[in-house]
Amino acid sequence: MPAEAVTPLIRGIAVLRRLTSADGSSSLSALERSTGLARSTVDRITATLARMGYVRIDGRDAVLTPRLMELGNAYLAALRLPRLLGAHADALADELDESVSLAVGDRDGIRFIHQATRRRAMSLSFRIGDLLPAERTAPGPLFASEWNGEEWTHWRRRRATDPEDRGFPAVPARSRPYVEENTGPYAEGAGRAYPEGARRPDGGDGGTPRAEKGTSGTVPANRLPAVGDDFEQRAAEAGRLGWASDDQLIEPGLVAVSMPVRDGGRIACVVNVVSHTSRHSAADLRETLLPRLRTAVAAMERELTTERPTPLPDRAGHTAPGRPAPSGLADWTSASKHELGREFVESLARGLTVITAFGEDHSELTLTAVAQATGLARATARRALITLEHLGYVTAHDRVFRLTPRVLGLGYPPLSRTTLPEIAAPHLSELSERLHDSVSLAVLAGDEIQYTGRVSTSRVMSVNITVGTRLPAYATALGRVILADLPEGQAPLPTELDPLTPRTITDPEHLRAELDRVREAGYALVEGELEQGLRSIAVPVRDRDGRVVAAVNAAMHSTRRTAESCVRDVLPDLHATATRVEQDLRVAGSFRRVPLN
Repeated sequence: MPAEAVTPLIRGIAVLRRLTSADGSSSLSALERSTGLARSTVDRITATLARMGYVRIDGRDAVLTPRLMELGNAYLAALRLPRLLGAHADALADELDESVSLAVGDRDGIRFIHQATRRRAMSLSFRIGDLLPAERTAPGPLFASEWNGEEWTHWRRRRATDPEDRGFPAVPARSRPYVEENTGPYAEGAGRAYPEGARRPDGGDGGTPRAEKGTSGTVPANRLPAVGDDFEQRAAEAGRLGWASDDQLIEPGLVAVSMPVRDGGRIACVVNVVSHTSRHSAADLRETLLPRLRTAVAAMERELTTERPTPLPDRAGHTAPGRPAPSGLADWTSASKHELGREFVESLARGLTVITAFGEDHSELTLTAVAQATGLARATARRALITLEHLGYVTAHDRVFRLTPRVLGLGYPPLSRTTLPEIAAPHLSELSERLHDSVSLAVLAGDEIQYTGRVSTSRVMSVNITVGTRLPAYATALGRVILADLPEGQAPLPTELDPLTPRTITDPEHLRAELDRVREAGYALVEGELEQGLRSIAVPVRDRDGRVVAAVNAAMHSTRRTAESCVRDVLPDLHATATRVEQDLRVAGSFRRVPLN
């Protein structure tokens, strides 16, 4: 470890990696055991991460939050490939009706940076940021075709020290059994160890294992061939053919074909088309899809050739809301240190925020540029960069620093599947606890609203609604704030507005006027129109483009609060909650579509 490395930053990243491998949530005691850190150190690190908005302390557990995705977003923005090529991948997925991914190399593995998946009962997709062993994927041989001797040595060493791929939790473990005296799965009369139809790494089909001479040496005659033993041969073939395939190397039934997208002659990323053997065999996938894949890759390469970086007017988009832009970091960390004392690890906060100094219009930064962007002293920024380089999160060349794909390993995989209800859940809980009323999240489903999030009070008399419940949008506060955002004439309303109570608005002109008022006011208040005695006030939740995608409300019996009290006492808290949900949604939706339910 370099003498100038920042130990608290190393420890903080170790905690984030453990939380990531634990699928985003772990008890504090489990973090203590898995990291080997003292409990007091774990407490201070998680308190600092919570202050940054990167984790949430839920009882005795630490839970990753969507705001942590700003670290991975900084890498993806600096890379530019998801923005430039994502639409091409989405169009290819629509054309082929198969899942399509974009992958980049990360040393001896690969990580996916974009996913366009198909909605089927049997889903075929990995999480954005997941690290996969190169030899068990279709993109891997293509990246390996450009490896140098040092990179091949690293790969062989990793294979020897991790024979079951335990360092890649995103894929099933790889078995490396040994055979004694011609016994085992491949011995005569024994069952197959590979899925039906899959090619064995030694080229055989289930007979007795044999010694094999390859570029990586000889596979001993008494060892079963393992997935990846033929990887160097596959890499050479991929370099010659310009494409590669995966015939059930990760798990039975999964097949894929890949082609590289080149920029300046080097592989910038790889397009990967994934299917299942119930739809295509590996050979059929190649024969059927390769021509169309080549056409799509050519279009992507033209995009890279013609695109030039466009400076962004505001770098604050890389920053977790609730904290200043990176340039104000020094003041923010000092204030946090003053408020929390020794519970706030300032060097950890500064080191992580150095990552957010990178982005689309600043994919490469000098030490001076990092110091200026963060407001840190050059010496402080230098130590943070030395530490990040030591850990593999930045590379340095000619005094210029760049982020590496490894940044995606800091929480991105478990958070990349986050839905809007999951984003909203902790905020709804806090709102309900503050108001002592039932609160909900809902989205528009045709001419109805569907409840997707709900926190109820424990009162004797409370609003009895559950997640999944549908109600007419026109008669609810939740529905009206969503309908009010739709263009004129596009609000999905039933042919007739039924009078659910004597107070329900049933005249279309009257309803349009009410929607205009809601749009102007920024909230909806509905009294007794859905059910007599029920009062509800709601505000919109907007996505990063400003479009209303959901609504948050508080509902109560009319005897509990007056309409004036709702506007005076409840509305500010509703707006604050919606803002926090929108901030998290903005970060989570920077490079992916966040499911609304």
